[in-house]
Amino acid sequence: MNLTTATADALRPAIPGLALRPYLGSDAAALAKVANAESQTDGLLWRVTAEEIENWYAHPRATFDATRDVLIVELDGRVVGSTELQWVDTTDGFREFRIGCSLVPEVRRRGIGRWLLRVSEERSAARLAEQPTERPVVFGSWVPDLRLGNVALLEQEGYRPVRYFFDMLRPTLDEIDLPPLPAGIDVRPLRDDQIRQLWDADVEAFLDHWGGFDASEPRFEAWRSDPKFDPSLFVVGWDGDEIAGGVINEISEAENAALGRRRGWLGSVFVRRPWRRRGLARACVMRSLAVLRERGMTSAGLGVDADNANAALHLYEACGFEVELRSTAYRKPMVLDR
Repeated sequence: MNLTTATADALRPAIPGLALRPYLGSDAAALAKVANAESQTDGLLWRVTAEEIENWYAHPRATFDATRDVLIVELDGRVVGSTELQWVDTTDGFREFRIGCSLVPEVRRRGIGRWLLRVSEERSAARLAEQPTERPVVFGSWVPDLRLGNVALLEQEGYRPVRYFFDMLRPTLDEIDLPPLPAGIDVRPLRDDQIRQLWDADVEAFLDHWGGFDASEPRFEAWRSDPKFDPSLFVVGWDGDEIAGGVINEISEAENAALGRRRGWLGSVFVRRPWRRRGLARACVMRSLAVLRERGMTSAGLGVDADNANAALHLYEACGFEVELRSTAYRKPMVLDR
C-alpha cells in the first residue's frame, strides 16, 4: 500500500521498491534500529528502545494517533525510515503541526526526506480541515544541529529558526553540595496516589514556558507506563500537602549499556509560581544529582530552553552543567488556498 498525495507524489523519488504505509505495532523494533543508526552516524549520544517507542505510540489522543499519524518507509520490504506528525496549540498562540522524519543513513541524499516532508505538510493541511482553528497555523520541526542534512533540507524548504535548546551535561557527580531547602519546604518520597498530583504540578509550572505540551490523559498514561518511569528517582519539594516544585529524574539502562556510560537524566525541573525565586530549583537539582550518584551514575544530563524566562540556563551552569549540544526549533507558515 502506497500513501501519497498529488503534489507530494511529484517529489516521489524514482527508486524501485520504495513504499509508504501506515504504522503497525510490530514496527517498533525496526523503528528503534532506524533511530539508533541515525544517532550513531550523526554523533548523537541518544539511544531508544523498541519498548519506549511502542509505549509512546500505544496511547492515541486527539493530537496524535500512531495508526494515522506515523507512516513507515520501506525499501524492498525493509523498514528504512518513518515520518511522524502531531499538532499542539502552543503557548505563543499558534496551531503547530510538528513534523519529524527519520531515515537510515544509507538511504539519505536520494530525495526521500524531501518527499516525506512534503507528504507530512499535506497531511497537516488535511488534519487542519478536520479540526479547524482560529489560530495562525504553522509547520514545525525540531532538529539537533549535528543533523546537517535535516537542517539544510528544512532551510531549503522555507523553515526558519525560532528557538534554540541545549542538552547540558554535568560530566561528574563529584563535589555535590546540598543547599538548604527554603523555609517551610521538605523533600519526601512520592506515594503512588500522588503521581497524578506531581504530573498536574509539572504541567501547571510549564504553562508560561515557550512552545506547548500535550497534557491529555493518554499522554499522562504514556508517561506513567514508560519503561524508564521510576518514582524512586524523583525529588519533590512539599509545602505541607502542596507540591511546590521538584525534579522528575530518569535512568535509561539500555542507553547507558549501548553507550558504555552511567548517566542519569533530569527530565523535568519545575517550580510552581508561588514558590519561585526562593532557591527551590537549585536545592532540588543538587539533591537529584545526589540521588543519581547513589544509584551508581557518574554523570547527569538535562535539556533547557536557551531563552527560558526564568534564567534556567544560568541556574544549571551554577550547578556544574555545561552545554553539550544545541538543537533548533524551526517553523514555517502554513499557506492554504482559500
